[in-house]
Amino acid sequence: MRAARENGFPGRWAALAVWCLTRTALLLCVLKVLTVPGPDVTSDVSVIYHGWYDVLTSGTFPVGDVTWQYPPAAALPVLAPGALPFLSYPHAFFVLALLADAVVYGLLAYACRGGGRSAAGVWVWVCGVPLLGPTVLSRYDVMVTAVAVAALLAGARRARSLGVLAAFGALLKVWPVFVLLGTPRGRPTRASWTTAAVTAAVLLGGAWLWLPGSLDFLTAQRDRGTEVESLGALVFQFARHHGWQGEVRLNYGSVEFLGPHVALVSDAAQALSVLALGWLVLWRLRARVRTPGTPADAAFVAVLLFTTTSRVISPQYMVWLLGLGAVCLTYRRGRMVAPVCLVLAATAVTLLEFPLGFGHVVAGDTLGVTLLVLRNGLLVAACGLAGWRLWRSTVGPRAEERAAGVAGAAGARGRHARAAALPGAQGPSAPSSGPSGPPAASEPSARSGEGPDGVLGPPRA
Repeated sequence: MRAARENGFPGRWAALAVWCLTRTALLLCVLKVLTVPGPDVTSDVSVIYHGWYDVLTSGTFPVGDVTWQYPPAAALPVLAPGALPFLSYPHAFFVLALLADAVVYGLLAYACRGGGRSAAGVWVWVCGVPLLGPTVLSRYDVMVTAVAVAALLAGARRARSLGVLAAFGALLKVWPVFVLLGTPRGRPTRASWTTAAVTAAVLLGGAWLWLPGSLDFLTAQRDRGTEVESLGALVFQFARHHGWQGEVRLNYGSVEFLGPHVALVSDAAQALSVLALGWLVLWRLRARVRTPGTPADAAFVAVLLFTTTSRVISPQYMVWLLGLGAVCLTYRRGRMVAPVCLVLAATAVTLLEFPLGFGHVVAGDTLGVTLLVLRNGLLVAACGLAGWRLWRSTVGPRAEERAAGVAGAAGARGRHARAAALPGAQGPSAPSSGPSGPPAASEPSARSGEGPDGVLGPPRA
């Protein structure tokens, strides 16, 4: 019974109850039974997505539509509501988005059942998603997040599964490619990266042959401005109160700043993204120590960096960070607790600025600018802290010592737990080895590719 409690999911019924209550509230919001102040967040589904659906069912991508900026697999979530013909398009989409949310919850709940795992990740998802409000069910990002979460959790034991899911996720919305960043060197990296490349090539090739316009996404965002909620937009939020002659208007599907020096700020944001990429490559080359949680930590840091430095920080981007952060916290000794808490706080502020206070953000008044400074400041702080912790735990001068200490502590806990489970054992003081030498307790870890909290072993390809 003691082992069952240790390996179970503490508070699973409470988490399920909270999930049901909060998701019911979100569903009532998108169905407009409950009224949410601010702009209608469901209009993207009823107008834009539905319009894309009509074009896609004719056998082509929305060529010439500047709001279509996505890889070819993005057609699947847009077309998916057609599988529920007994519902209207918006209602079918909301149901499918809720189902994707449930899949993420189920994956995290299953993953935390075992030694060295924690239910904290489940609670991050259960409580973090409603902080963003009804936007979650009104965008297909929750579906992409479900694929990325599945890739990270499957990749702990199956490198090729990681590769397939990473490639599919990247063809939905690019960013899931970062789940490959933290794979262990050697065979796991070769298997996952090669599988991802082959899968992406096959899917892209098929889309290019049979669906015109499938590769237009590669240049679709070339002429975008700076979106009003982004980090770079703070320059113009302040500048327009001091004589800046520009404007705020709908452009490329989002509300952006257009006018003098916008291109310069946009170029600076892209330069920051390039620097972030360079730092990630350097980390990949220099990392000496990897634990089971390192792939999730690396993916979380990478997506956090690119989200924060982007010319566009749409509210739904926070769903990506919540999903990856939740996976990080399924590991009991996860190093991203504080950065994930900062992301949770930023998510709550995001709800205040969109949709609740979006009019203030567009107007650039004191309340709107304050909300943006707070939200973007939290994201910048999360970037710095998460990047420092990732580097320190894998590259820093004492990384190997810390990893060895974690592995030793995990092994001791495992031996004590198994000794307590032996017939006639009286507790942790029961013998941990017999005449034939050390117990076979380490065998499950060798088969699964990881110890409870220890250094990552080679997962099966």
